[in-house]
Amino acid sequence: MQSLEAELDTARQLSIDELADAIESIGFECTRCGACCTGEAEDDHTATVFPDEIRDLEASDTHDSAADWRDIARPMPYGLAETDDGDLEGETFEWALQTDSCGDCVFYEETDGVGGCTAHDDRPLICQTYPFSVALAGTSQPMGEAVDSVALPAQREADDEEGVLRAHECEGLGREISREDAEELAGALKERAVRELEEAIAVRDTYAPATPAPGEVVVHDSEGPKRVDGTPLEE
Repeated sequence: MQSLEAELDTARQLSIDELADAIESIGFECTRCGACCTGEAEDDHTATVFPDEIRDLEASDTHDSAADWRDIARPMPYGLAETDDGDLEGETFEWALQTDSCGDCVFYEETDGVGGCTAHDDRPLICQTYPFSVALAGTSQPMGEAVDSVALPAQREADDEEGVLRAHECEGLGREISREDAEELAGALKERAVRELEEAIAVRDTYAPATPAPGEVVVHDSEGPKRVDGTPLEE
């Protein structure tokens, strides 16, 4: 497996035209079904959000002035233990968009069966690019396994499984997409792949094991360890 730095270099060299070609070959149109914004069964909606994206959402008009970090993001639940009181404790990596009591994204609203995002203009890259992702070590694969994939030209020549465009379960797949929309989606997808790898490298380089107190959660992101309210642990 290549180093994260090598994967980052690959991500930076991704061709937007080639990504757009791959997106067009699969096809996509959002049907506003809300499936990518809502929880499934007993699993809450889980979408990775970068620290600066959380601050952008804090500063947007989506929330009132009383809103804080915890209204927007929660610790990624993976690796955390549940206490006898039902709270979480331990160490984890990265943040997920906050969910409501139903396990749906707090920014999701539905009217007459049609879903919508109340933070659409400021939505994170993972939301902008769903249902697609790029298969590079260090990038995320949201919402389950891929249901379709297209190898980019460079990867086909190298018979390489990485650098492949993946499509994840979505009823909008297979629908016609304009070239303009495919290129816009491809640009966001490349940006996301680069950002995810930059984040992974920074987390690796800043990580130092913490010792959370009972009932405490420590979140490691690219800026260092934080409490659940987004403040640095050392403060």
